Parts: sequence; structure tokens; C-alpha cells
Amino acid sequence: MISSLTKYCHAFLVGLQGNIVYRWNFAFRGFSSLFHLIVVFTLWGAAYAGKSSIGGFDLGQTLTYFVLLLVLQFFIGAFNEDYQISEEIRNGLINQFLLKPINYFLYRFSIFLAARLVSGLLVLVAVAVALPFIYHHLTLPTDAWRLWLGLPAVALSAVIQFSIAFCFGLLTFWFLEIQSFVILSYAIETLLGGQVFPLDLMPASIFRISQFLPYYYQMYFPAAIFTGRIDRTQAIEGIGIQLFWAAALLGIAHLLWRRGLRRHTAVGG
Repeated sequence: MISSLTKYCHAFLVGLQGNIVYRWNFAFRGFSSLFHLIVVFTLWGAAYAGKSSIGGFDLGQTLTYFVLLLVLQFFIGAFNEDYQISEEIRNGLINQFLLKPINYFLYRFSIFLAARLVSGLLVLVAVAVALPFIYHHLTLPTDAWRLWLGLPAVALSAVIQFSIAFCFGLLTFWFLEIQSFVILSYAIETLLGGQVFPLDLMPASIFRISQFLPYYYQMYFPAAIFTGRIDRTQAIEGIGIQLFWAAALLGIAHLLWRRGLRRHTAVGG
């Protein structure tokens, strides 16, 4: 057990070193996101002109939601893991993992965590630079339970996001190019993940349906817990659904891996 953990800790450290080399790329991406915040503050400021609230939330709560969403994207968002996995399959680099006692999913997940740690810390620097200009617009609830429920929600969100990216990467076993699948998934995720607007602003029936889809739990759900957009009962119920989707996606990933390897070895035999 300890030796297994040591392998993936080593993979994490290697991933950490590799991503530190490209820290300026992450830093540039993080500071570029500040322009996105300028657009968000401008558009929502105009939307709230003459209004005290929209959907039951004031301007400060909505702006806080988008600032937190930005931070979460860098800490738990899957950026290009699907393409990296696809590249390793196309180039035959996964063959080395078939000959060693290494779980490919856990190996890639370790690399994913390392990359997100680097990008997340760098975006915090960018937000810290902007904080003196935006702090008076931000408002966070002080309920202690939001922290204790929010952190597991963030962890499960990371598992869900990586699992989806992993599954799309494995499609390379069957398709030469996965870009169209990834772009379609990203478009749906952007809309149903609450990155365009808070999902609770949608019609009640559509919002309720979205709560049973995995995209809801990628970004919106943890952000909603921290920013007070859902209550404790909804948070507990949501974590239960998160657990379901995490388990389901892990099962799908395992199935695709086993089926894909059979196809891979058949082609390479």
C-alpha cells in the first residue's frame, strides 16, 4: 500500500517540476483572466443598473460568484488532460504503463493535481493583485458549514472533471481525432457548468434538470456552496449526487480503458 502511494507521490512531484518549468505560461493565463473579470464586472454592473437584486442575489454576491469561479477553474479545471492522454495513446507512450505495475488513471490524476496546484497558486497571485480594486464588491457568507461541505465538493468536482477528460482522451482508441468531442463537451460544460451565468437564473424546471447532470457539479456546485447560493440541505443532497457521478464516471473510465486496451493490443499485435 505504502509503495503504491510512493509511486504516485513521485509522479506528482515529477508533474510539479514539469509544470513549474512552464509557470510563466500559467501566470500569463492567470493574469489574462483578469481581463475576463473586467468584462464580467462591466456586464453584470450594467445588468444590475437600477436593480437591487437579480434572482434573489445582489450584485456583490454575483460578482463574488464569478471571482470564485475563476479561482476554481485554475485549481480543479481540466485544461488539456484529454489531449495529453490522446497524444500518449497515438504515440504508443502508454505501452510503458502496460509493462509496469502502475495504474494509468492514478498516474495521470497525479500529474493533473500537480498542474492544478501550480496554476491555482499562480491565479491566486493574480487575484491578490486585483483584490485592492475589487474587494469592496465581494461578499462571502460566514457559515462554517460552507467550508466543511465546500471542500469535499471541490475535491469531488476535481475527480468528475478529470474523469470526463480521461474518458474523452481514451476515445483515441477508436477515433483518430477527438477534438470535435472535446469542443462539444466544453461548450456544454461552459453553459451548464454555470460559467456563462449562475445556473439558478435559468427557469426553475431547467435548473432542476441540470442538477442531475454532471456538468452542474463541475464548477457551479462548489462555487454555489461557498457563495451562499444554496442552503445546507441542498449542499448535502448535491454531494450525494456528486458521489454518484464520480463513481459512475470512474466506472465508465475503467470500462473504456479495458475495451480500449483490447483494441490497442489487437492493432499492435
